[in-house]
Amino acid sequence: MQFERTFFIAGTLLYTGLFGCGNKDVKKEIVIPEVNVVAAGKATVPVYTEYVGQTLGLSDVEIRSRVDGWIISMHFKEGDFVKKGQLLYIIDDLPIRSRISAADARVAEARTMMVKAKSDLDRVEPLAKMNALSQRDLDAAVANYEASKSQVEVANAQLQNAKIELSYTRIISPISGVIGISSALVGDYVNQGGLGRSLNTVSSLGDIRVRFPISESEYLRFAKRIRSDKDQIQRVVEIPIELILGDGSTYSEKGRIDLANRQVDPQTGSLLMQAVFTNKQNLIRPGQYVKVRFKTDEYKDAVMVPQQAVNQLQSIYQVFVVNDSSKIVPRVVQAGARVGSNWIITQGLTEGEKVAVIGNAVVNPKNPIKQIPMNWNYDSTIRN
Repeated sequence: MQFERTFFIAGTLLYTGLFGCGNKDVKKEIVIPEVNVVAAGKATVPVYTEYVGQTLGLSDVEIRSRVDGWIISMHFKEGDFVKKGQLLYIIDDLPIRSRISAADARVAEARTMMVKAKSDLDRVEPLAKMNALSQRDLDAAVANYEASKSQVEVANAQLQNAKIELSYTRIISPISGVIGISSALVGDYVNQGGLGRSLNTVSSLGDIRVRFPISESEYLRFAKRIRSDKDQIQRVVEIPIELILGDGSTYSEKGRIDLANRQVDPQTGSLLMQAVFTNKQNLIRPGQYVKVRFKTDEYKDAVMVPQQAVNQLQSIYQVFVVNDSSKIVPRVVQAGARVGSNWIITQGLTEGEKVAVIGNAVVNPKNPIKQIPMNWNYDSTIRN
């Protein structure tokens, strides 16, 4: 036991001599961390907003029958281009031709009765002047003749109406454009006007319309801005509109604002807008769901930093500013809209101030850092 105790003490002294005394000569080395640093930039940033809309032809004309009857022939290929005035459908016209024959007969009968009434008047009139017949007889002859003339006019009107109905049995295209798939085929019975279904639709695709709704608040914001600047009205009309197709690609042609609806929809609280695009290649068809994008606002002289340089805790935004001593100083700022991979700082930071992009690194604010300049570019476009 005595031997073991002596060995323990000697070992302890040896450990103390080797390490305890040596620590007095070893100085703790301070490691200077390398941190990416960027200078806050300033730029004018346009704000672009996207809206979902639907396409329509420049003219979408429904083809309807104006008479009742059976379709006996079709003279177009579905989905093909048709010209204005081209024959599309023929409806059985035999019933209408029968009415025309009957109307012809009534016209002839009415004219015969008018001739007889005129002959009676010619006989009565001189006799009445000689007092051989009473004034009452003359008045009756005059009234009979006038009535017969009216009957001729009625019969002629009925004949003309029947001839017009006959022309309606040949349905022609009112415009040039692409015709759709027919909802009625040869042998189907169709009704006139609103009583029957639409036979088809012809769409003019030289230009294409896109209708999209904007919210009432957005409309009010635009309207107030326009009223404050009279020249803004023309600028709004001339704003280039981008069209984003269903596959995510951007249409090659730019459009323009064409019109706005007269009222805000009370059910949705939105105002319907319309833009027009050139469609020379007939790439766009009516009924497509698309997006329109155009400039709705602008941030002038906006101070910007990368998003990685901003720390967000709930509603508090903070950046780490690098001072002249290469030390980082936490600073609370007010952040605005995001611009691509960057952030607009509306208050608390000025152009040119250096900001550290720390990320997940742990840096002691009391110690200096080694600044590593970081190249950064930003997309100066805000999309809402």
